[in-house]
Amino acid sequence: MEKIKLPQASKLTSPNPVSVVCTEKPDGSTNLATVSWWMYLSFHPNMIAYAMAKTSYSGEMVRKNKKVILAIPGTEIAEAVLGCGSTTGRDTDKIAKFGIEMVNVEGSSIQIPKHSRVAIVCNLKEYHEVGDHYLYICDVEQVYGNEGEKALFAWNGYSQLRSVE
Repeated sequence: MEKIKLPQASKLTSPNPVSVVCTEKPDGSTNLATVSWWMYLSFHPNMIAYAMAKTSYSGEMVRKNKKVILAIPGTEIAEAVLGCGSTTGRDTDKIAKFGIEMVNVEGSSIQIPKHSRVAIVCNLKEYHEVGDHYLYICDVEQVYGNEGEKALFAWNGYSQLRSVE
């Protein structure tokens, strides 16, 4: 083996799961942010965690509102999900910019992309500083799934998004 840098390891561990963090903006609209660093923490009680850059607008909204939906996007919106990961929602309506069709989730004012395989509705439990990111630990309130959608994964580090098939 040869010594490599941590970002290079992400290429060697591809594919990596991709998700879209859906948050509510002050005007009531939904903001989307692409995240690949998430995991299941517990099934009793149901908990997940994900990491976002400290400067993330979506992270700011989660810390403020304590509500978030982690959506696992489908392959039909791969290009839009890639775009959401390189654009800030602080001054951009990503949904309009990337033409993402949104749907309501029962019991939440936050919407999700129509083409989602899974939607995990959460309340923020706590967050912790982890270097240049915050780790968000969330209690899961509801989970919805659509087996008709193929999930996206990040390949070659995070330069490509596609299914595993």
